[in-house]
Amino acid sequence: MRLGKKMGVVAAGAALALTLTACAGEGAGSDSGSEDNTEAAADGDLSVGVAMPTETSERWIADGDAVKSGLEEAGYSVDLQFAGDDIPTQTQQIDAMITGGADALIIAAIDGTALTSQLEAAAAADIPVISYDRLIRDSENVDFYVSFDNYKVGVAQATALLSGLGLTDEAGEPTGEEGPFNVELFAGSLDDNNAHFFWDGAMDTLKPFMDDGSLVVPSGQTDIDQAATLRWQQETAQKRMEDLLTSTYNDGTELHGVLSPYDGLSRGIITALQGVGMGPTMEDGLPVVTGQDAEIASVKLIQDDVQQSTIFKDTRKLADQAVVATESYLAGEEPEANDTETYDNGVKVVPSYLLEVDTVYADNITELLVDSGYWTQEEIDAGQAE
Repeated sequence: MRLGKKMGVVAAGAALALTLTACAGEGAGSDSGSEDNTEAAADGDLSVGVAMPTETSERWIADGDAVKSGLEEAGYSVDLQFAGDDIPTQTQQIDAMITGGADALIIAAIDGTALTSQLEAAAAADIPVISYDRLIRDSENVDFYVSFDNYKVGVAQATALLSGLGLTDEAGEPTGEEGPFNVELFAGSLDDNNAHFFWDGAMDTLKPFMDDGSLVVPSGQTDIDQAATLRWQQETAQKRMEDLLTSTYNDGTELHGVLSPYDGLSRGIITALQGVGMGPTMEDGLPVVTGQDAEIASVKLIQDDVQQSTIFKDTRKLADQAVVATESYLAGEEPEANDTETYDNGVKVVPSYLLEVDTVYADNITELLVDSGYWTQEEIDAGQAE
């Protein structure tokens, strides 16, 4: 176990309170002990570096703001940096956090394999490292991982696609429909460890239907290397979809659905589909398109019968769990993990805290997103966050 550098100045009573909080199994969103945690952080004058990958996705902006807010509420000073999806920028930002005296680091990596030297420097300075949502790979100096159950995210995306086609219900139970339905498959960026979990969960779910002929991939592109989208770029997904339509569907072959692992990709895919005259809505014949992250623009598309679904990962809970883990380390304790087997980063199995997800369809937007305060109905109607 590695401890924060300034633990000597944290009062023993406050550390004990933090220990009890961390061991109580309360997980994300727990408020218990927050007053003691805040006092300990303030007394110790502790600082946390938070490295986020980009500000081009509203999801990462929300994550960064939520983590910063939670840490500051707990009494820590926070250095929040966004790297513009540029690996050298992120490595420089983390280097600066370490040399600037950060007591803990929370890192959502652009490339999970590119931070080895930074993590070695953090270990040498006894700075605990929490990998945030994207697992940092190929280093023993990753102390903890907070994320969602990413394999289940893939299962949920595939189940949404199957239910949209009518092969299963929303619970994944077969309906007796036989198809065949033509689909195309998209994956995330190969340098993001999560993309592989999403893909594995989705393909394990889709494979029985592909094996029995209910699902067909006319392009033949069924390997993750073929389906991958570097840096999760919307424009890249749009271009690939346009190329697929030109190469595979120019003879009148009908496309019924697209597996998309992220809302930004989904919007690019939908733009390509509508660009060749499909739709403009699912009722008008637009293929079923899945998604992830409940981005406001895509939630509006779901409400408007354009995008079929998205996976809601409540990043407020993820940010809360990152704060809880940070508090534990800076109190000299190990954070609570609910998974100690799944996330092997190539060097070690990283203890993890995994959160559950929900699938958003048009008929449960209010329940999942509005009633929970994630988006307002006015924001959804506008397709833009206030």
